[in-house]
Order: sequence, then C-alpha cells, then structure tokens
Amino acid sequence: MLSMLGLDTESEAVYRAMLAHPQDGIAVLTQRLGLSDESVRQALDSLSELALLRPAHGRQGELRAVSPDVGMELLIARQQTELAAQQLRIEASRTVAAQLIAEYAELQPAGNVEAGVERLLGMDRIRDRLAALTRQVRHEVMTFAPGGAHTPDDIAAAKPLNLELRERGVQLRTIYLDSIRNSPATVEYLDWLTRQGGQVRTAVTLPTRMIIVDRTSAVIPVRTDDSSVGAVVLTGDGTLTALCALFESVWSHASPLGEEAPKSAGGLSAQEATAIRLLADGLTDEAVAKRLGVSHRTARRLATELMERLGARSRFEAGVRAVQQGWLPHRA
Repeated sequence: MLSMLGLDTESEAVYRAMLAHPQDGIAVLTQRLGLSDESVRQALDSLSELALLRPAHGRQGELRAVSPDVGMELLIARQQTELAAQQLRIEASRTVAAQLIAEYAELQPAGNVEAGVERLLGMDRIRDRLAALTRQVRHEVMTFAPGGAHTPDDIAAAKPLNLELRERGVQLRTIYLDSIRNSPATVEYLDWLTRQGGQVRTAVTLPTRMIIVDRTSAVIPVRTDDSSVGAVVLTGDGTLTALCALFESVWSHASPLGEEAPKSAGGLSAQEATAIRLLADGLTDEAVAKRLGVSHRTARRLATELMERLGARSRFEAGVRAVQQGWLPHRA
C-alpha cells in the first residue's frame, strides 16, 4: 500500500509490525513476519534511510518506528523533492530540445518549405507570416509567451485579434511567465481574455517563444535571446508532434492565472526555487532576470533575499546551503 511513497513490501511489513509491537527485536520480527534475518535487517536499513526509525529513548542500541503522522509527511516531502528534481531535468530537456530544433532549422536552405522548414529573416517578415497564419487558423493557437509584461500598445493591438479569433471559435491557450502576475495591466488584460473564452496559465520559466497554429505549423525564433533576428516556420509531422507534446507537458505543470502558484520545498515560490537553482549554477543577475522575465533590479533583490534567508555569503555557499536545507536536490 505504501509502495507509492517509496516503501517496498518487506519494509512496509516491518514498519507496521514495529508500530504495533514496539518491543519486538529482530529475532521476534523475523518469526512474526516469516522473513529471513537478512531481509529484516535490510528493511531496517531502508526504514532508517527514510527517517522512519529513530533511537528509542532510554534504550541504548534500540530503534523505534516514527509515528505515521510524522513518517508519512517525511515520505511525502521526500517525494516532493524528487519530483522537483525531475521537473528541473525535464525543464532542461525542454530548453535543449527547443534550441536544437531552432538551430537545425536555421541550417536549412532559405524558403525550404518542402523539408518542413521556412526561414523568416527580420521582424517585418515574421509579422507578415504570423498575420497570414492567423487568417488561416481554424481550430487552435497554442503559445509560449516568455516576454514578460505587456505594454498598453501591445494590449490595445491584441484585443481586436483575440476577439476575432474567439468569434471564429478558435481555442486560445497561452503560457506566460509567473512574473506577469506582478503586472496589474497585464493581469487585467488576461482576465479579460479569459472572460472571452481564452485559457491562460503561467510557469516560472519557458524554454523558448513559440506559437503553434492548428497543430500543423509552429513559429519559433532562431535565437532565444533576440526573437527579432529571425524565426522559422516548422511544418514537419514529426517536429510538430514533438512541439505539441512539449506544449502539453508545460501546460500540465503550469498554474492557471486565477490560482496562486504553488510553493515548493522550504516554502519557496516556484520563482524563488528556480532563482536559487540558477544562482547556484553560476548565472548572473542579468541572466536570471531574462530567464524569469523580471527586471535586473528584481533579480538582484531576489538573489539578495535568498542569500540572506540561507545565511550565505556567496552564491556557491547559497547553493550548498540550499541543498542541505532541501531547497535543491542533491546532484550526482
């Protein structure tokens, strides 16, 4: 029953027996459970590693089982840490995949539509192609929007287009950065979009800017640091399948705009947890700001606050302390 929390069958049996019969030693447990002496000892080792056993008070050399209300919280916290580590690995994979697709596309001959790749050079060409795709869309638009808060001009230009698409029955799903929650004007616009039937979620980081139209065409920049340089339109079946899966994966972990973003280990927000990881990886305040979609000043303030909370005097020390306190997973 507890296998989902990391306990194997024998360890669970030993744990339950020790809760019910706290005076039992190894010999009695072996007889009671019908297990070998080695199996019981291995189970005790596993339970100790999971912090489900503690030294018995006043009885030197003996162990007692931690009560389930404490023990289950420990197991769940451990799983949450492992899940956070897995999400970090997935996020890194997403970024690498998106960048590889864009870099490969940039190597293809200009206008090579037959190969499923069309290169767009310059902002004017990108805007013209996006306008054409918008006119052609029939069912759905899925967007990664890592650019941060909207300007008043952006909002004024976007509203008529949003209305037109919704009137045509086009489903709109957009993922922004968590940082846009701090922009009242942007949140007001997105609340309006939601009332029109659009769907909006936020994530702490996004792998790249991307627009997918009807699951048949995807537009992504060739450079993540400057989307105005150029972009590619990808139409290959295999590529679109991968990019749609990427979007759905990010969407499933993103937070709906109307809900508070969940806290991670140590009571950190997702933004704070990502910031401490990026700082531990050696990224500058400027690089962190770009990844999170915040100002350089905000990134510097975030770094200072996190280091103060950790009692660290350097970013390297902050990374070490974050691992020690369970804010970051141990790295192999």
